[in-house]
Amino acid sequence: MEISNEIRSQVLIDALPYIQNYNNKIVVIKYGGNAMTNEELKDAVMSDIVLLSLVGIKPVLVHGGGPEINDMLKRVGIESKFINGLRYTDAETAEIVRMVLAGKVNKELVSHLARHQGKALGLCGIDGMMIKAHKKESEVDLGFVGEIDDIDTKPILDALDNGYVPVIATVACDEQGQVYNINADTAASRIASSLNAENLILMTDIKGLMRDKDDPSTFIPYVHVSEVPFMKRQGIISGGMIPKIECCVEAVRRGVKKTCIIDGRVPHSILIELFSNEGIGTQFA
Repeated sequence: MEISNEIRSQVLIDALPYIQNYNNKIVVIKYGGNAMTNEELKDAVMSDIVLLSLVGIKPVLVHGGGPEINDMLKRVGIESKFINGLRYTDAETAEIVRMVLAGKVNKELVSHLARHQGKALGLCGIDGMMIKAHKKESEVDLGFVGEIDDIDTKPILDALDNGYVPVIATVACDEQGQVYNINADTAASRIASSLNAENLILMTDIKGLMRDKDDPSTFIPYVHVSEVPFMKRQGIISGGMIPKIECCVEAVRRGVKKTCIIDGRVPHSILIELFSNEGIGTQFA
């Protein structure tokens, strides 16, 4: 569809107050879901991130890579196993996770940003011991699934200060160098709070939070963190939404101004969320 120069200029003027509001501020984006596997959506996400960087906003991209890990495990004959939504990670699986996340997915995203004329730097939690972790305690042994102890923000800030978009793979290590698999939503939440980010955006494959998950008309655009326990008891927040929303709540309580769960299936959903009053997802603050 052809857009006139008048409309194009008006769009830019309308976006100006939002660009000014986010100027020189950090926005952490957790990248996952369909937006990570669909090439058209991936192009939209990469162009959004490059645009943010060029207009003076500081995006930080945090990613998982579940489908790619599943595919590689299948190739080497290891069964994918999940316990309470977390991937069981024995020593062999930990090796595959590190290889796929830090070696394959991370560098592909850096390359993809470069194709859109963006400057990106691939990092993982092991680099400079950026993400320190210990073995997550659980009633059922999860193997080398980690729980975060500390985030060293210096490598991230150094990348941002030098004009790079940090692209972070969520593997971590302890003082002895043992590698741990970290849930990407959890890592994004802790990274956002450690950076005093203005916004944390979690990209998903759903519109956002709904009172009835099967009825899009019951979409909830805004939730105060104090409402979350009640919404859990009511069953409005349930299943796979619980850990995502807990990450949002944790980030807000640790100082992030606001967090959002957005539908990554909508092209340019990041720009819609940041550069409009209505946004596109469910905001927690």
